[in-house]
Amino acid sequence: MHGQKKRRKRTIEGAAILDGHKLEWELLSEPQYSYNGLGQRIGMRVGVRLAEASTRELIIEYPYPVDKNGLPKPVPLRPHVSGPMVENSIREALDSGWDPRSRGKPFVLLAAKPR
Repeated sequence: MHGQKKRRKRTIEGAAILDGHKLEWELLSEPQYSYNGLGQRIGMRVGVRLAEASTRELIIEYPYPVDKNGLPKPVPLRPHVSGPMVENSIREALDSGWDPRSRGKPFVLLAAKPR
């Protein structure tokens, strides 16, 4: 691609200590369309795991943005991600039964709309 700059994936990560667990989080994917024939839209995803061990991961999926009429907006280029927003979602996951020290498949949380 001569003359064009390659768009790089942004890397956003952070750390938090909640309920005695030292957790690290990172941006997994931006909002995107799913081309599986269903027209499904996938929201922004953030991955959370314990800092010191390889255990059960938490995947937080924020809803795909919609306008005031409930119609999907065009894919936002760079939605806002903040530490407090992710920490609130982690607390919601802990209340929903996610145990970061357990083993098994990733725990997927469909989070409330970010503020």
